[in-house]
Amino acid sequence: LFPPESECGGARWPARALGGQPARGSDAREVLVAEYRRKAAVVRKLHEKVFYRPLLEAVARVPTEALRLTTTQAASRLAALGYTAPDGALSHIKALTSGVSRRAAIQKTLLPVLLDRFADTPDPDGGLLAYRRVSEALAETPWYLRVLRDEGAVVDNLATVLGTSKLVPDLLVRAPEVLRLLGNPAELTAKRPEEVAATLQQAVRRQTFLYNAVSTARSLRRHEMLRVACADVLGLLAVPEVCAALSSVWDAVLDATLAVSLARRPSGVARIAIIGMGRLGGSELGYGADADVLFVCEPYDGVSDREAVEFATEVCSSLSRLLGAPSQDPAMKVDTDLRPEGRQGPLVRTLSSYQAYYDRWGEVWEAQALLRARPVAGDEDLARRFIGMIEPVRYPAGGLTADRAREVRRIKARVDSERLPRGTNPRTNTKLGPGGLADVEWTVQLLQLMHGHEIPELRTVSTLQALQVLQDKGVVAEQDAVTLRDAWLLATRVRNAAALVRGKQVDQVPTTGKELASVARIVGYGPDTDPGEFLDSYLRTMRRSRAVVERIFYRS
Repeated sequence: LFPPESECGGARWPARALGGQPARGSDAREVLVAEYRRKAAVVRKLHEKVFYRPLLEAVARVPTEALRLTTTQAASRLAALGYTAPDGALSHIKALTSGVSRRAAIQKTLLPVLLDRFADTPDPDGGLLAYRRVSEALAETPWYLRVLRDEGAVVDNLATVLGTSKLVPDLLVRAPEVLRLLGNPAELTAKRPEEVAATLQQAVRRQTFLYNAVSTARSLRRHEMLRVACADVLGLLAVPEVCAALSSVWDAVLDATLAVSLARRPSGVARIAIIGMGRLGGSELGYGADADVLFVCEPYDGVSDREAVEFATEVCSSLSRLLGAPSQDPAMKVDTDLRPEGRQGPLVRTLSSYQAYYDRWGEVWEAQALLRARPVAGDEDLARRFIGMIEPVRYPAGGLTADRAREVRRIKARVDSERLPRGTNPRTNTKLGPGGLADVEWTVQLLQLMHGHEIPELRTVSTLQALQVLQDKGVVAEQDAVTLRDAWLLATRVRNAAALVRGKQVDQVPTTGKELASVARIVGYGPDTDPGEFLDSYLRTMRRSRAVVERIFYRS
């Protein structure tokens, strides 16, 4: 349609003749081509709606005796609607509608609508397959089909989440009660993290045995993760709300299971506190993320430090082992690698042992890690005293020396060169890529180490709150702070979206196909927008962030 670039400037002349102007980093030719593609997509969808979609009911009844369409004809109709594997779609339809049962009759009524809705999602074939899996798993659930038959909003939202996310159907077959919430967006987002945590703690603490407590915790976490995932896919929750909700569930799981574990053991041996670190400490967890923690203990009167440590080690190791045991749910791994001496050090230390270590051998990377230390479970007084003990470690008097600041930069350079997985494109790695999460967080944390002693408001575990304080206090220019904030929010959202789309936590942004389209849709790009525009926007945002990081982190 458009002349090649080598002939008369390609599409630049027509673009200028039509009054096209450069926009969002694209020249006039690129803007014209993108606009043409958008219009073509809209026209194509209207054509499908007018010409093909009246045939949906016939397609849905392919397995019935009365059908006059051949299988080949029906497959061609499905292909026209966007199904890339129409033969597979027909097999799913046949499995759902075969027979003379009441269930099959309801499916025959539902499928014309669902096929239409799936056609509007990034992955119609995946959505239909997921719907079949969910329907077969919930075949004996009496209210399942009744809810779909009677509540149109549930059908619409169910089709959206199934045609976009692989994580949702895996959770839905084990937590079907969340399906009812899809018809009421207000109810889907109404629960506050504090309320959810309190409910989970009460249910888990009622269990007598640790194994049962962990099972109950898994079930309630599954419900909450599914609720948050559905709201996230539907665009009902902001990034900080998603991260806070997922982090709050982990807090409650750790606190409740620790309480049950202690209740089954002799009392009066040791107090135990769990300190959240990393993204858990900052309340910035994503889907399926590990929980970084430190275990702290303190002996009761008359108990030696050795006895207290042995007791606490047995409690914490059994807790970590049961939570991390393989299951059908997303992993619940407790990670203690940020403890003193790393994997070579003891799993649990007393408060006095932590203090002695940080005073004598603490390194700058450990002070940096402690910036996000936050009490999450166990003895509140012990946790409070631990936080008080580490304050001068993470906010050193007089700020960070030049040598220690150089050491932070050296470690960051090493992380950049060694931790990025081989064979991946660094530009599309949300965590370690240029301008991504690590760049923004290391920049903010370096400034916290440097200025936290003189700016009390900087003593926060939240990356976004610290960035806002840095802007308000004039440490970082407003435009630079906005650039870093936008990059952190976008990288976090894309990372969460990639986990929803692929069904597991990943750091890499999909760059082609249905996965890219699904991530773009979750991030907020419409069905008529080329997913490549999302990818271009992501890369542009990360480039701007990297420029700020190089100016502030490496030259400050």
